[in-house]
Amino acid sequence: MLPEASARTERVQFAHDSEAEFARILDFYGISWLYEPRSFPLRWEDDRILEAFTPDFFLPDLNLYVEITTLRQKLATEKNRKVRLLRQLYPEINVKLLNKKDYLRLVAKYGYGPPDAKKLPDIDRVLFSAGQIQRRVHELGARISRDYRGKSPVAVGVLKGVFFFMADLLRHISLPVSVDFMAISSYEGDSAGAVKILKDLDLHIVKEHVLLVEDIVDTGMTLNRVVERLRSQRPASLKVCALLDKRARRLVDVHLDYVGFEVPDEFVVGYGLDYRQRYRNLPFIGTLKQELLS
Repeated sequence: MLPEASARTERVQFAHDSEAEFARILDFYGISWLYEPRSFPLRWEDDRILEAFTPDFFLPDLNLYVEITTLRQKLATEKNRKVRLLRQLYPEINVKLLNKKDYLRLVAKYGYGPPDAKKLPDIDRVLFSAGQIQRRVHELGARISRDYRGKSPVAVGVLKGVFFFMADLLRHISLPVSVDFMAISSYEGDSAGAVKILKDLDLHIVKEHVLLVEDIVDTGMTLNRVVERLRSQRPASLKVCALLDKRARRLVDVHLDYVGFEVPDEFVVGYGLDYRQRYRNLPFIGTLKQELLS
């Protein structure tokens, strides 16, 4: 959980422990929330409001109001009545009534593994939520579209970690784009510094405008050698777009034209990034618990 999110949760006076628990789960997964931000009149007479309903949470990333319920049937029945009435009076409002099982299922797509409350994820904390990533990728795609206006760039990805980011990024580029991939044998931090090309480009990039797409730039050694390789093929231009920039570990001065996020000097996984071939499928980017890395 991010420190500022934790502090914010502690300052809120929740009406029920289940609401506080839900807020902590949202904080852990990096999901933005507002507590009781709006009341909806349900019954009124002239200008006097006779009944109103204030959902517990609003989740901006999902455009969703959430009301937390317990197993007490009387309370659940009354909340169900209010939710049904709210939907009738305000059809444009997206609202859900959730118990613990329901909201664990809701946030499962931001987490790891099945929505089982007894299983703790291997993630120490979430750095960037799925919503944050998608917003930033959209911004990068729009900027690249402006910069390459009138051109048909060739996007080159370095396998494997880049495939999530590259697929989403290309969908936000409003230009005709050719796509190719390279596969290499070394990772950032390889003391030998050797990069063996396992798969070279299939396309010819002579006089083409090339956009090299990377998942993460660490020491910069691997990226520097890939850039040298691409430049030797005489493209018209070559720019680099990296989802993550880990500046703290930089050994080689490489220029990044587009950066999604800067990350601290920690091992990160998710959204294509792995640890021993696991965790690539997480929709967020987070850090692993330290005991898993030892």
